[in-house]
Amino acid sequence: MATNSKDYLDHISLDCVIFGFHDNELKVLLLKHKTSNRWSLPGGFLMSTESLEAAATRVLKERTGVDNLFLRQFKVFSDPERTKIQLHLNSEPNQEKIKKHKWYGMRFISIGFYALVNFSNVTPRCDNLSDRCEWKNLSELPGLMFDHEDIINEALQTLRIQLNYQPIGNQLLPDKFTMPELQRLYETILGKSLDRRNFQRKILSFKILNKLNERKKGGAHKSPFLYEFNLENYQKALDNSLSGGW
Repeated sequence: MATNSKDYLDHISLDCVIFGFHDNELKVLLLKHKTSNRWSLPGGFLMSTESLEAAATRVLKERTGVDNLFLRQFKVFSDPERTKIQLHLNSEPNQEKIKKHKWYGMRFISIGFYALVNFSNVTPRCDNLSDRCEWKNLSELPGLMFDHEDIINEALQTLRIQLNYQPIGNQLLPDKFTMPELQRLYETILGKSLDRRNFQRKILSFKILNKLNERKKGGAHKSPFLYEFNLENYQKALDNSLSGGW
C-alpha cells in the first residue's frame, strides 16, 4: 500500500543492525546512499499507525525479504548533534536534491534494534535512497553516516551481554551444524577464544542441542558430528535466563 510523508512521524526513526554469520565472519547488512560515498544502516521513520516493533519488522522484511526474525530493541539514540553530521555528498546538485527530503537537517531520535538472520536466507534489497544493499564484515566496516558506527558497536555489545543469559545460534547457523562451527560463532561474537572442552560441556548442559547420528560430509573419516537446535528447549532458554557467562 502506497504511503506518503504525512503517514510518518518525522521526529522518531529506527535503525536496524542486521547481523548474519558467514564464512566464520560476523556480518552486518548496510545500504549505500545514492548521492554519497557513505553507508548506513537499514531504517526509516515510524508510521503514525504502527508500533516500534511493527516498524522494525516492516523495515527488516523490506530489506531482507525475511520475516519472523529474532528482533530486539536495545537503545535510544538522542544526541542533539547526531543528525547534523555531514552526508559527504558528491556534488552541489545532489545536495539540493537531498535537501528536498523532509528529514534533511532535522533533529530526530532513533531507536536501535538488532536482528539475527540466517545469511543464506536473505536477499538484500535497496530502499528508495540507496543504490546498493550488501553484507559487510563487522571487522571491516566502510565509512558510515551519522552515528551509525556507534549504533553498531552498541548492538554488538548488547549481543555479547545476551550470550551470558540467552542462547544464540538458531537464527545465525544452518539447520545442521557442528560443535566447532557453533563455538566459532560464539568466539566471533565475543572477540576471544574459548576452551573447546569447556565450551562443549557448558553448551550441552543447557540442553538446547540434539546430537544427530550423522557427521559433516566432505571431511576426514572422523569428521565432527552434526547437531541441531532443540527448538522447544531453545525457546525456554530464551524465556528463562541461563546461568554463567563466557
